[in-house]
Amino acid sequence: MSLFKARDWWSTILGDKEEFDQGCLCLANVDNSGNGQDKIIVGSFMGYLRIFSPHPAKTGDGAQAEDLLLEVDLRDPVLQVEVGKFVSGTEMLHLAVLHSRKLCVYSVSGTLGNVEHGNQCQMKLMYEHNLQRTACNMTYGSFGGVKGRDLICIQSMDGMLMVFEQESYAFGRFLPGFLLPGPLAYSSRTDSFLTVSSCQQVESYKYQVLAFATDADKRQETEQQKLGSGKRLVVDWTLNIGEQALDICIVSFNQSASSVFVLGERNFFCLKDNGQIRFMKKLDWSPSCFLPYCSVSEGTINTLIGNHNNMLHIYQDVTLKWATQLPHIPVAVRVGCLHDLKGVIVTLSDDGHLQCSYLGTDPSLFQAPNVQSRELNYDELDVEMKELQKIIKDVNKSQGVWPMTEREDDLNVSVVVSPNFDSVSQATDVEVGTDLVPSVTVKVTLQNRVILQKAKLSVYVQPPLELTCDQFTFEFMNRNPDGIPRVIQCKFRLPLKLICLPGQPSKTASHKITIDTNKSPVSLLSLFPGFASQSDDDQVNVMGFHFLGGARITVLASKTSQRYRIQSEQFEDLWLITNELILRLQEYFEKQGVKDFACSFSGSIPLQEYFELIDHHFELRINGEKLEELLSERAVQFRAIQRRLLARFKDKTPAPLQHLDTLLDGTYKQVIALADAVEENQGNLFQSFTRLKSATHLVILLIALWQKLSADQVAILEAAFLPLQEDTQELGWEETVDAAISHLLKTCLSKSSKEQALNLNSQLNIPKDTSQLKKHITLLCDRLSKGGRLCLSTDAAAPQTMVMPGGCTTIPESDLEERSVEQDSTELFTNHRHLTAETPRPVSPLQGVSE
Repeated sequence: MSLFKARDWWSTILGDKEEFDQGCLCLANVDNSGNGQDKIIVGSFMGYLRIFSPHPAKTGDGAQAEDLLLEVDLRDPVLQVEVGKFVSGTEMLHLAVLHSRKLCVYSVSGTLGNVEHGNQCQMKLMYEHNLQRTACNMTYGSFGGVKGRDLICIQSMDGMLMVFEQESYAFGRFLPGFLLPGPLAYSSRTDSFLTVSSCQQVESYKYQVLAFATDADKRQETEQQKLGSGKRLVVDWTLNIGEQALDICIVSFNQSASSVFVLGERNFFCLKDNGQIRFMKKLDWSPSCFLPYCSVSEGTINTLIGNHNNMLHIYQDVTLKWATQLPHIPVAVRVGCLHDLKGVIVTLSDDGHLQCSYLGTDPSLFQAPNVQSRELNYDELDVEMKELQKIIKDVNKSQGVWPMTEREDDLNVSVVVSPNFDSVSQATDVEVGTDLVPSVTVKVTLQNRVILQKAKLSVYVQPPLELTCDQFTFEFMNRNPDGIPRVIQCKFRLPLKLICLPGQPSKTASHKITIDTNKSPVSLLSLFPGFASQSDDDQVNVMGFHFLGGARITVLASKTSQRYRIQSEQFEDLWLITNELILRLQEYFEKQGVKDFACSFSGSIPLQEYFELIDHHFELRINGEKLEELLSERAVQFRAIQRRLLARFKDKTPAPLQHLDTLLDGTYKQVIALADAVEENQGNLFQSFTRLKSATHLVILLIALWQKLSADQVAILEAAFLPLQEDTQELGWEETVDAAISHLLKTCLSKSSKEQALNLNSQLNIPKDTSQLKKHITLLCDRLSKGGRLCLSTDAAAPQTMVMPGGCTTIPESDLEERSVEQDSTELFTNHRHLTAETPRPVSPLQGVSE
């Protein structure tokens, strides 16, 4: 336990999501009780006024029901609360509440409670003043030396000081040269008002000067207010402190001396009555509030200063006497007598944390236990260690990476996608070519059954889709009891029309794939009802799609067989429509009650087209690296020429420039050209990475249909082939995917125990070329075709000795045999479009598809 931590005597949390400031806290015997005990009066910007009288049974107790004497909704924001002699004919204390457009004075009386709820308070409105100008703050005192009563002075937002003699309005004066309101205080010894203007100087105005200043009519007053000349007031004295002030306070030693304390943004000032500096203290932190009060030592002042580091410092003049830690950032601090305990420090935070604390220390009662020495049984320790490792392993298997919730419905995220597009598109680029870009509204609902401290919602869509807002943060007052972050994910599908429009089908295309099913063909009009461009019955087996970017895709359904063909001019454009076709087929047969529907792919995996996209992406990465190196070299050259020119210009005996200016101009043009080239290459790299991800999704989908992989195995493939959300020069797609595939080949797809013993390189560097990556991808497909199965369990990563039906050969052991397998695999996974003329053409798998 820290010695420098505030001892919590009583604390509570005020309201829900209410806000407070330095004028919202006051300590006084507001109900004029005979014991003279102070009460805590707190007002909030939400309009609530609360009065507390803490009576904790023991130190550190929270607020009980009987501690709250009064809570009332005043329906207007409370800017400041003060207690003084504000009612004529009596010297009893009354409560003044300042609103933005109103000043109210109440009498507060206490009543004895007849039940266990304790004493209560009643509040009665004595009088109120409606303000013609918006108020900022107020101060009170015996203006002009009056006896037995307090007058109130209110500063408006436009720089007018309004003086009220209790129930009546006295006068109003404009401050000269006013721009923004500052803190306001009254010095009874000099009968002056002190404030800090926007010119960063402390100003003092005599009350008599304010009172006897000449009035002006409405027209002149308005004109003077515009000119900022005020009421021709003469300032008594000024002092420039060089910074804005947070608060100002006056403390009197006796009747013959008083001090003006000003809290700045970085300094703390103590001034004499005439504006001379007694002392100042430079602060090493950002203060939030302060409170000066008379010290027990003669001639010194103690000051409490709170800061934004949750600390409260106690200074005696400029000497730091104590520093204590608070559980919140105080915006107001007061000292009073509560429940016969003198010197209680009351602090209030901006979010309503009210605490009564005292300074002191608690003795440390901890005693170290006696250590019992005994001999260690290493056999028992080994057995216990193995049991603990087994428990940890089982927990990791069952829970995965993220901690799971205790119940499935503790956290629930649901998504509803609007069936209609927005009437006014929210897209950044409204047009792409000749196509209009639509937008759709997605409603995300978060439901929780457990206590949350902070919820952060992140939304991600794949490029080229974009979001108007991708992150939302929700703050909660309650804290998570266990402190463990929990993660829940929810996937949702967007309408296909968001990026795709109906188009004219094309019978010829460069890239074609065929999907086989085990059910009768379904009309494409029923699968894609919103994309029908014709109503003829003989054309229901052909449908065209047009992407917003310009690509065109055609889907053909066979009339005689259970096949569907998807074709396009670009290989990567096939994925989205193919995936959407399979999903809609599954949904269609689920609605029909068919449970054994399945899709398959019996063609060759188009690795050659896939490798072309990989090479293009890698080429752009290498080009970007070279451009950045050239840009760095030209920047170094440009700075060197600048230094040479600067040295020539500073020389007292001028020397010829020797064409350095021409060289500087040429280098500058090269730097600009290289910067434009780097930016252009980054845009091309982003587009290439997007196309590569689409092609990767297509290859994973075809492999899953080809080998009938389960959902878990498909997830492993996706994690290996799509590990990055974005591509950078420091960590690129090629080296990351190569490391992941190599890990699969050396674990679950290994051919021998020798491969399992190999370790991967811990550093991921950009490779020299893509040959190794393409080799590993080909080998992955080859081992999957020979019975290999994907899994993450190390126990299941055993050498594959089983022989699959169909006469599959075993995986070779030597490098020579491996190279021969790579050649065979390349021919096996190559699209027929790339076969040479001498090679016999295989039978096209699309013969049963009607065009």
